[in-house]
Amino acid sequence: MVLILSMKIYAHRGASAHFPENTRVAYMAAIDHGADGLECDVRLTKDNLPILWHDADMKRITGHSSRIAELNFMEIKRIYDNVLLLDDFLEIARDAKKDIAIETKHPVPTSGQIEKVVMNKITEERLSIDVVIMSFSWLAIERVKKLDKNQKSVALFEPYNSKVMRRFTSASALGPSIQMLRKNPRIVQDSRDIFVWTVDDADDMHFCANNSVDVLITNTPSHARKVLGYH
Repeated sequence: MVLILSMKIYAHRGASAHFPENTRVAYMAAIDHGADGLECDVRLTKDNLPILWHDADMKRITGHSSRIAELNFMEIKRIYDNVLLLDDFLEIARDAKKDIAIETKHPVPTSGQIEKVVMNKITEERLSIDVVIMSFSWLAIERVKKLDKNQKSVALFEPYNSKVMRRFTSASALGPSIQMLRKNPRIVQDSRDIFVWTVDDADDMHFCANNSVDVLITNTPSHARKVLGYH
């Protein structure tokens, strides 16, 4: 079996199989485990600060039912001290020289404000690492394109909108799930880069490596490196 060692391994919300997702400890572990890149989810707080958070509310992580968009950062911090600002994440990645993938979450009350804030942060930081913006929202991807035509982006998609997104997105890369790629391996024939999520099974890791996937996104970066024989 020939493995494509150029395939990069990105840590999904950090090394989130073993540490709290989207937290400093998860990203520091991912760095220690040899991840090539770090992936995160971003939402805006009520006071317009970008934080790393996946869900619309805090219930799954904290048991608290309040919605992120309805709380100021300090209110969230009091409920969950591990919450990270996007600024913190960018600093971690910059210092470790790790590439990053930032997913902007939708739908949200502030609509396209999240893309504007994220793009401003990236511009301010003048990062020398590789940065991609990801979203399941077609509008979000097009918004990123308007803000900076050179910004790399990844169009994430579900089975219901796969064909439409792949045909009409301006994204420079495509982001199918491993389940979708299994059902339709021809997706990799697209000329754009392929980012596959979320790949934790060893057989799926080998499948990605042998099907010209560019970036494998996993909760277990150390396991992925071991399975694929990376050193």
